[in-house]
Amino acid sequence: MAACTTEKLESDAFDEINDPGAAPYGNFINYYTFNPPENRLNLIPKTLIQDLGYSDSHGTTLMLDVGCNSGELSVALYRHLQQKPQSEEDTKAAGTLHLLGFDLDESLIRRAQQTNPLPTNISFIPLDITEDTESRSQLEGYLTRHGCSRFHVCVCLAVTMWVHLNHGDSGLLELLSRLASVSQHLLLEAQPWKCYRSAARRLRKLGRCDFDHFKTLRIRGDVAQHATEHLERHCGMELLQSFGSTAWDRKLLLFKRK
Repeated sequence: MAACTTEKLESDAFDEINDPGAAPYGNFINYYTFNPPENRLNLIPKTLIQDLGYSDSHGTTLMLDVGCNSGELSVALYRHLQQKPQSEEDTKAAGTLHLLGFDLDESLIRRAQQTNPLPTNISFIPLDITEDTESRSQLEGYLTRHGCSRFHVCVCLAVTMWVHLNHGDSGLLELLSRLASVSQHLLLEAQPWKCYRSAARRLRKLGRCDFDHFKTLRIRGDVAQHATEHLERHCGMELLQSFGSTAWDRKLLLFKRK
């Protein structure tokens, strides 16, 4: 009963606030009004950076936020993990944690850039992770500027389904492989299959064409488990910890490079 209620609430929230047909990649313009940052932050330990072995003495710690939308969660996550006074001057002096957020929607990124309270340590760029050459070049450039070969922590929350629906099974697996290749740790929230059905139902309700790959996807059911198997078997990563499930019944899984 709880799962069904959660799915209905999620679907109603999207329908009331956004037209899903206008956001085929999950780039909803008011996303954080119905899924506020606290839904994830309540599950993520404030000591995560230290728990993973990254501290002030470690030097620069780089975090990547995949599909950051308009940046509210990026900023809230940074403040949640930094645990230091968050004026711009204090952050500049600390200089230990840097976060790069990206999204394929340029209008959302412009909003994130305009409202960014910590531009010294948080950056936002428009980027489509499915575009291999461009995305690899920009991410590698950012890493090089900070003297690192990988991001210490990559955060990918509620992005997998949209890549999966728009680029098929191969697109989902390629996304996971790409993120694993640039990350030391990966915090993943993969939407469960019921979310796919809800997204497809919303399109039909609006009289729009279904997602191109929805009916041909072979990866179904427990998508988080499929993602875990791919990351462990093919990407040199292992599941380190589960932080439980969000209010929308989505698991937060932490992986690390072996």
